[in-house]
Amino acid sequence: MGYSILWIDDEIDFLKVQILFLKSKGYSVDTATNGTDALEKIRTTVYDIIFLDENMPGISGIDTLKEIREINQDIPVVMVTKNEGEEIMDEAVGNKISDFLIKPVNPNQIILSIKKNVDNKRLVSIKTTEDYKTEFQRLGAEIFQVSNIEEWKILYKKLTTWELKLQDLNRQDNALFEIFNFQKEEANKEFCKYVEKNYIRWIDGKREDRPLMQHDVFKEVILPMLDNNQKVFWIVVDNLRFDQWKVLQPLITEYFTMEKEEMIFSILPTATQYARNSMFSGLTPLQIARIYPALWTDEDELHSKNNNEEQLIKTMLQRFRQDFKFYYAKTFNNKEGNKINDNFNTINSNKLNIVVYNFVDMMSHARTELPMMRELADDIAGYRALTRTWFEHSSLFTLLKMISDTDYKVVFTTDHGTTKVSNPIKITGEKQLTSNLRYKSGQDLQLNPKEVFFVNDPEKAHLPPAKINSKYVFAKNRDFFVYPNNYNQYVKYYKETFQHGGISMEEIVIPLITLNPKKLK
Repeated sequence: MGYSILWIDDEIDFLKVQILFLKSKGYSVDTATNGTDALEKIRTTVYDIIFLDENMPGISGIDTLKEIREINQDIPVVMVTKNEGEEIMDEAVGNKISDFLIKPVNPNQIILSIKKNVDNKRLVSIKTTEDYKTEFQRLGAEIFQVSNIEEWKILYKKLTTWELKLQDLNRQDNALFEIFNFQKEEANKEFCKYVEKNYIRWIDGKREDRPLMQHDVFKEVILPMLDNNQKVFWIVVDNLRFDQWKVLQPLITEYFTMEKEEMIFSILPTATQYARNSMFSGLTPLQIARIYPALWTDEDELHSKNNNEEQLIKTMLQRFRQDFKFYYAKTFNNKEGNKINDNFNTINSNKLNIVVYNFVDMMSHARTELPMMRELADDIAGYRALTRTWFEHSSLFTLLKMISDTDYKVVFTTDHGTTKVSNPIKITGEKQLTSNLRYKSGQDLQLNPKEVFFVNDPEKAHLPPAKINSKYVFAKNRDFFVYPNNYNQYVKYYKETFQHGGISMEEIVIPLITLNPKKLK
């Protein structure tokens, strides 16, 4: 162990038993009888933890704590006190105290405090490793026994939980993380088979056990709230994976209680044009193209494929006989988001407000195009961390804090997720073949049909065929499409980038969260 301790107490002679006990356990212990001497030691010596008496003559414990924080913001400081007064505790917490011990302290309390504040990472690492090794075989069996939608949701939640736990061990025990990644790959392969087998029946509505999908969200989730005279703030963060939601959750639940954490399935392609238009119309892409042809943009058109979202929302509200004013906005940066927040008092009376945030999707594309972004989000853990950093300083977080002071219910979701691709698949076709790396639409598609989900009849998948005899193919797991021309160049450029449009758990199984402001409790 060998941790070094500084114990500051004006009655240090009365603590000889505790100090001898710590030394017998292998700790190095320095002492000081006043704040002035202690601060001098802290300036010249590196300690792992400090025990600090609250009530000392001269510089008080609280004042010593403030000075310690001027020297070192991060060192754990444990306050030892007879005073259980709330004011003392509040001031100590405000100055980043790590722990409290109430006198008289016994040796076991001291050891527990050291383990909690200094040794916790090592102990958590050991426990996490042992627990995953125990869980490994159980998870392996579950992967090949999953037989329905709910079981896939449960399995994906378990895998996400383990991924978040194990990410901190990655640099310490890379081999264990590699084993987990292999296990997740196996799960994704089985998931792709499951989607391929069932998707046409899901999207056609012919299975009672079909998952909730984008075009169901308004009817099944939002509409019942509105019918119950509940005001709703519908927030859509483009391209947000379930694991990214989990790193945002602790920040959001400071202000909201989570009524429900649901997982819905994205439609295919798992791309904004299809998924978000379906969400905001309550229709499949084929239905939009047939009922509102002026609001559907084909793949070969050059302008944005999502310019008609507000009009689609209007048609959806009309079909469901919802005659009220609503607010819709789409943001690409904090400046635009701040305008929404500045307008909050105006929209606060609306029954339904809908806001789309595009930053995560833009971050995904920027990581592909900018070397600096690849450095910042070198792996999936870095990608999640960057998402959290953005959110903490975003106009979206500010908006949520403002909503938390109202009587709105928040529906927080996304249109699709994304996956990190690694395996190239050669494909050829007509010149107008769509550019997305995870799905292709067009004529004369040439590739190995066993490697993809091949849809010969787009209408069966509720997709509008761009041309006669157009087909769709979807990449699975970590695959991505590359043309034979300049093959090596494109493989090098796109390998290990985040892409969407195809079939994987990360792209398809997405969060739909219902939140209530804590003030309403």
